[in-house]
Amino acid sequence: MSDPAKLADHVTYLLRGRGAHASPAAVLDGWPEGLRGDRPPGAEHSAWQLLEHLRIAQSDLLEYSRGPGHESPEWPAGYWPATEAPPDDRAWENSRSAFFADLAAMQALVTERAEALLEPLPHLEDGPTLLREALLLADHNAYHLGQLVALRRRLGAWPAGAG
Repeated sequence: MSDPAKLADHVTYLLRGRGAHASPAAVLDGWPEGLRGDRPPGAEHSAWQLLEHLRIAQSDLLEYSRGPGHESPEWPAGYWPATEAPPDDRAWENSRSAFFADLAAMQALVTERAEALLEPLPHLEDGPTLLREALLLADHNAYHLGQLVALRRRLGAWPAGAG
């Protein structure tokens, strides 16, 4: 693709959950308070665990892409919350807000660095590109947002007509 801005537009389109993906807002908005820590039989994770995992992993990829000095959490324990349920409603809202703020920050980073999407990240001379990290983030988010949709359906809390 000869136009870096077009490539950046395609990547931010994916990050926003467009196309064949459910948008993060469609999945997370209005999640019933009483079901945030529920894990029905056969479900690997609760909504809280998935939201926190999304937030932590996304923050890690964003900070890794921004520059040097970032230390990733310990794998795998550092990427998951210790509890199935949020300690309170504020914790859920804080996690949700941080997820959306970091998602917007990654979109802005992709747009700002459109000309350099295919170049190694400046702090990692022969390392990965911002394009790779942004696509990894879009893929990771899509996977776990899909798990949240399936969980919400199993819990009977997926809005009618939402797809």
